[in-house]
Amino acid sequence: MQMTIQLSYRQLLAQLYEIYDSREAANIADWVIEHVTGQRKIERIVYKDLPVSAQQQQTLQSITIELLQHKPVQYVLKEAWFCNMKLYVNENVLIPRPETEELVEWVGEEVSGFRLQVSDDRNVSVLDIGTGSGCIAITLKKKTRNTDIYAIDISTEALKVAQQNAAQQNLEINYLQCDFLDKSKLEQLPVFDIIVSNPPYIQKSEEQTMAPNVLKYEPYIALFVPDEDALKFYKAIADFAETHLQLEGAIFVEINEALGQQVTNVFKDSGFKNVVLKKDRQGKDRMIKASR
Repeated sequence: MQMTIQLSYRQLLAQLYEIYDSREAANIADWVIEHVTGQRKIERIVYKDLPVSAQQQQTLQSITIELLQHKPVQYVLKEAWFCNMKLYVNENVLIPRPETEELVEWVGEEVSGFRLQVSDDRNVSVLDIGTGSGCIAITLKKKTRNTDIYAIDISTEALKVAQQNAAQQNLEINYLQCDFLDKSKLEQLPVFDIIVSNPPYIQKSEEQTMAPNVLKYEPYIALFVPDEDALKFYKAIADFAETHLQLEGAIFVEINEALGQQVTNVFKDSGFKNVVLKKDRQGKDRMIKASR
């Protein structure tokens, strides 16, 4: 019997129901079928008897095996969507999350406002700390005018991913390999108007509550901090800002929803007069803006 696109979809969906709820299983199945066949959901419904080639069947089989091992679909397909951009991802970088899109929207508004404050002869300078896939830096560069974007990461493999994504979008970003917790490495960096970061913020004790697809495949170093020093990246950012943030500049960070007040206090204790704690669309404390 000739395998059709609709039959392939149903077979994949049935297997995904074993490890995902119905909504997520359907979303993943739609994504996979489109990736393999090039046919979008609406086309699949209209042309449900469209044949699937032997090569496509084989590819679907391989993908299904990986998915059933709890490997995130983004790593299986080597792609993730962020702010309407398709980015390359692999297991050296975190999968971009919707809440980080909200952080980028907030920063983008600030960059636009900042243009009115700086002199016309220089660009607004932005630093993205722990860039990973480059999703923050790339989106800001794409959506804002007259900005110089620097992006740093401790991982050379992550920077390769970020550089590939910037090249695909035809954007120029200054990438640097750097351990942000090593102060001696930071002297090479200039002074910035805006500092943004989605640093590691999940406490080690929260590990047991997390999904296997996150724990098994996403980079541990980009996720976790020790319980006894959960705020270390925010403290380092506040300290760095003493010498590397313009007086009228601002810091934007994504945070652990359980640590909103503690992170707020880190910046207030470092002399930031205006610290705004903002909820995401799920109603969770998720991001902070700090300015002097």
